[in-house]
Amino acid sequence: MTEPPVAPRRLSQRTLHGVTIVDDYAWLKDEKWQQVLRDPSLLDPDIRAYLEAENRYAETLLAPVRALQKTLVAEMRGRIKEDDSGVPTPDGPFAYLWKFREGGQHQLIGRTPRAGGDVQLILDGDALAKTSDYFKFGGTRHSPDHRLEAWSADLRGSEFFTIRVRRWDTREDLPDTLTQTGGSVVWGLDSTFFFYIHVDDNHRPLKVYRHRLGTTQADDVLVYEEKDIGWFTRIEESASGRFCIIAGGDHDTSEQRLIDLSDPDATPRLIAPRETGVRYSVADRGEELFILTNDGGAIDFRIATAPLAAPGRTNWRELIAHRPGSYVLGMELYAGHLVRLERANALPSIVIRDLGDGSEHVIAFDEAAYSLDMVGGFEFDTTVLRFAYSSMTTPAEVYDYDMASRERTLRKRQEIPTGHDPAAYVTTRIIARSHDGAEVPVSILHRRDLVRDGSAPLLLYGYGSYGMAMPASFSANRLSLVDRGFVYAIAHVRGGSDKGWSWYLDGKLAKKTNTFDDFAAAGRALIAGKYTSAKRIVGHGGSAGGMLMGAVANRAGELFAGIVAEVPFVDVLNTMLDDKLPLTPPEWPEWGNPITDEAAFRHILSYSPYDNVTAQDYPAILAMAGLTDPRVTYWEPAKWVARLRATMTSGGPIVLRTNMGAGHGGSSGRFDRLDEVAIAYAFALMTVGLAVTPA
Repeated sequence: MTEPPVAPRRLSQRTLHGVTIVDDYAWLKDEKWQQVLRDPSLLDPDIRAYLEAENRYAETLLAPVRALQKTLVAEMRGRIKEDDSGVPTPDGPFAYLWKFREGGQHQLIGRTPRAGGDVQLILDGDALAKTSDYFKFGGTRHSPDHRLEAWSADLRGSEFFTIRVRRWDTREDLPDTLTQTGGSVVWGLDSTFFFYIHVDDNHRPLKVYRHRLGTTQADDVLVYEEKDIGWFTRIEESASGRFCIIAGGDHDTSEQRLIDLSDPDATPRLIAPRETGVRYSVADRGEELFILTNDGGAIDFRIATAPLAAPGRTNWRELIAHRPGSYVLGMELYAGHLVRLERANALPSIVIRDLGDGSEHVIAFDEAAYSLDMVGGFEFDTTVLRFAYSSMTTPAEVYDYDMASRERTLRKRQEIPTGHDPAAYVTTRIIARSHDGAEVPVSILHRRDLVRDGSAPLLLYGYGSYGMAMPASFSANRLSLVDRGFVYAIAHVRGGSDKGWSWYLDGKLAKKTNTFDDFAAAGRALIAGKYTSAKRIVGHGGSAGGMLMGAVANRAGELFAGIVAEVPFVDVLNTMLDDKLPLTPPEWPEWGNPITDEAAFRHILSYSPYDNVTAQDYPAILAMAGLTDPRVTYWEPAKWVARLRATMTSGGPIVLRTNMGAGHGGSSGRFDRLDEVAIAYAFALMTVGLAVTPA
């Protein structure tokens, strides 16, 4: 198929706030989309035919780099330790772990006796995956008495998880089967019941149920229902394991409740009622709560304490004061220590506080850019903190750190079977000045022998939404680009929290376009620094980062040789106008509600990638979608590609590839996922002339 498919234009229009929106490709949205998420075979035949035609075109266009794709997959797989395993996490008489078998795609779940003995396996992901075309573990959690393992799996890629319970002694599942859940559980202390979240037909997690073993799902008791359809609800164990925390919120506001896990009939206890713009989370220690919050104007968050018996805001006593620019990402509470993860100027650190004497010390590293994360455990009364470190040159390392003695023990270093010499690479960072003077950090990886004369191709990655920071962490896959002469760069744009919560606030709602301008500024700074040149840059982003790709293709396309947009959120206005879609009401605090707010409507209309496609030159674009994706629905990239081809004056090619058997995360197997990475990388190489190009 040498010519791209031509999507028929079928006029659809509506007028809102005095503006008429014309959408000739609205028909690509299947009106039965909820059913399609559960059963992809129900997809409208006309839509299926179009998507399959696009896939055939993608196969034809990418045929010249098929051999390169296979080479890339082999390289990336060669860097994976196939019989890898995680560091066992202790809990009472056992230490729980995950591992892979040689050649296996999915995790094996097991444990070892702490007194010594062989690994005991209870879940074999490879065997379970044989029963369906798609398989992904949701969560696994052993019961407090260590006799049972609750586990969940998604068999469609649509993120509807089914929960089951398996016995450790017989390795058999109990009859209990709970469908359409969020996938996680919190066990009661007597191991006879657990809590879980039900996901409704519109994929919204609004109800928390209690399930007692030996009963059916129809018998489950509703313990909490969120009435605001714009809120997400999740559950987790409290720090001490004494409570189930029901945590709800949107992108601006949060609220939490505690359920006593010793009492199956306990009523959820509210910590503090929701207050617009105030976020908080809690951890418990005896009769005291520790509260991480932005209350009181603490943009980058502070930590307070409150009595468990009277946890309302009037009783919050400050423990760690707010320090502008030092963003407290999270906290872990132990019997004798409070640990907080902070980030300042896109660099993280771990701060440990002795709750006995109030003294503090810091764990930090001295590379120019790196990633640092706390790794939670099961035990509360311990002095051992586990954390993970990596940089763009240094493979991941897992440490156990004794918070009392300050001794650090390396428990695992990521093994690269084909070998990796960190000294052969350079991690550095530059600052790009955006349109309004904002200083945007850019993390960079390249080979040490790179000659900075502007000739190198460069992949520039970005996200910039929801306050999510992009860590400067290690990725073995990137080496396949870097070893071929690419510079790899991450733009820490506004909309993420890389430089604090205010960095996020400056890239959302009416300030959303700062995200796009920051990304373009990063590209220009890299050109000025002679890391690359115009039309040698490939932009890469996924989901909301795919929206970023669509926006910069419209606004600064002259910088790019190519764009890779994975599951791209490009039809922003139409999606935010459809309150029946799973994520639309929860997303209004991020983008604005264009249904009720004319200013939000006009602002979204001004940048929404789909609505701003114009008659101009566009770089080569690869859009990758998932048919059962509940987050970014398949029709968004399909519509975008159709409009691009019909409108652009030159450039391209424009390629759409839809995974007809997966959702937002693409293929679930660890090796199958490499096929999709290889397609993106081969396309990037093709656009800068480092691979065979189609005739």
